[in-house]
Amino acid sequence: MRNFSYLLVGTFFGIVLYKSEAASWFRIYEMFQFDAFHMYGIIGSAVVLGILFVQWVKRSKAKSFKGNDITISEKKKTFVANAIGGILFGLGWALAGACPGPMYTLVGAGFLPVLIVLLGALLGTFVYGLLKSKLPH
Repeated sequence: MRNFSYLLVGTFFGIVLYKSEAASWFRIYEMFQFDAFHMYGIIGSAVVLGILFVQWVKRSKAKSFKGNDITISEKKKTFVANAIGGILFGLGWALAGACPGPMYTLVGAGFLPVLIVLLGALLGTFVYGLLKSKLPH
């Protein structure tokens, strides 16, 4: 039953991405050209909602779907690692015209060439998993 709720949330998220045009290559291109506010508005809304949700979880001692306490641990603040990761993510996003969430949405909408991009993202994640222990912390 829990997996079904995840499927419903994921389907809803995909519909929102598609209807808001967040999965549109044209909208992403507009954003990187600084031609339109559309994507910045979506991303800004997500950041604000994320901040509010994290603060709510921290202050209300919220429980997970399983009934366990939700813990949000502090992350290491490593500028170099974040800068390199951000640059790689941004380059991939600009080249592919989609970040990970919209890739699934685009495949679901019938844009099958995105499967190549999705395969590349999965391969990159796999390679990172292999190299993670060898990377400086």
